[in-house]
Amino acid sequence: MKRPSGRLIKLSEGYKVYIPDPLPPSIEWDLSTINVLSEADRLLGQLAGEGAKLPNPHILMRPFVAKEAVMSSKIEGTQATLSDVLAARAGAIIEADVKDLKEVNNYIVALEYGIKRLKSLPLSLRLLIELHERLMHKVRGYYATPGEFRKTQNWIGVAGCTLATATYVPPSPDYLMNCLSELEKFLYDKTLPPLIQIALIHYQFEAIHPFLDCNGRVGRLLITLFLVERKILPTPLLYLSAFFEVNRQEYYARLLAVTKQGDWNGWLHYFLNGVARQSEDAISRSFRINQLLDGWRKATAGLSTSLPNQLIDQLAANPFITIKKTAKSMKTSYTTIARAIKKLEEQNIIQEISGSKRNRVYCAKEILAILEEPTKIHN
Repeated sequence: MKRPSGRLIKLSEGYKVYIPDPLPPSIEWDLSTINVLSEADRLLGQLAGEGAKLPNPHILMRPFVAKEAVMSSKIEGTQATLSDVLAARAGAIIEADVKDLKEVNNYIVALEYGIKRLKSLPLSLRLLIELHERLMHKVRGYYATPGEFRKTQNWIGVAGCTLATATYVPPSPDYLMNCLSELEKFLYDKTLPPLIQIALIHYQFEAIHPFLDCNGRVGRLLITLFLVERKILPTPLLYLSAFFEVNRQEYYARLLAVTKQGDWNGWLHYFLNGVARQSEDAISRSFRINQLLDGWRKATAGLSTSLPNQLIDQLAANPFITIKKTAKSMKTSYTTIARAIKKLEEQNIIQEISGSKRNRVYCAKEILAILEEPTKIHN
């Protein structure tokens, strides 16, 4: 008979808090668990191999980071689309909610910051605090002590619920730092397969719920940064938030089943299946985008200037492009960039989509279509 993966403690205030047991738990290494781990490892390794072959992996990773940011933020209720985010980052004026865009942009900033910070600081409580501060910078919930572990009780449940009626009440502040200290110790453990380890870490972080707000996004950032730190992926090409978002109810149900019944294997199967499916998805998208880019480079190779080819690299990072912002970023004159964009338009690589005479916005629609394809879920 399965038992909870922690213990309930009744506080003097009358409500009960959940204290998760330190990691690692006892895992049933049955054949199905070994098989799903093997498949996830194989496909993630294939994705890493494809990423390492890319001529400019740091460029191609940018729309994937944006996709991860959009999907992770969508789980928390934002409505901004990938198209909204990429167009805004290219300098286009769009109608999306500015607050939603800011939240997604903060996720991108935090992830890029985290990857750079790993060169001087390992995954740790200190890094989580730094990520949280960047995620919460000037967005809704900014009052919720950005960059600080909570000093008051929080809880999870339907809107309007109380501590007494909440679905889940994480450790109280008195127990919080001890739980976090145990989690940090496990971050450095090297005894388990890395994908098993990060699956356990993600659950534990969400169970501890150490911040007043933004725990979901920090927990999902943790997955990406772990894979990069362990050199399992060369760049953050895996956007696991898309799998969680499409399977949102099962995601929450699997986490809760660990808490209430100790169903670690159910959570591991779900998590590893997500890694496998999203690896397949990312391999397919990156391969097709690279095919497009190669064809476009060949089409512009005979031109008298290399600038259109340089702009194709920019389209790999963001399929939206504006003359003004591109001229500024490339430190080139407006008219020179306008001529290069015209060449790409003549080759049917990009199309003008704003319909305006000034501040025109262009888009490589074929790349955008690949990026915006819905995530397909199958077992």
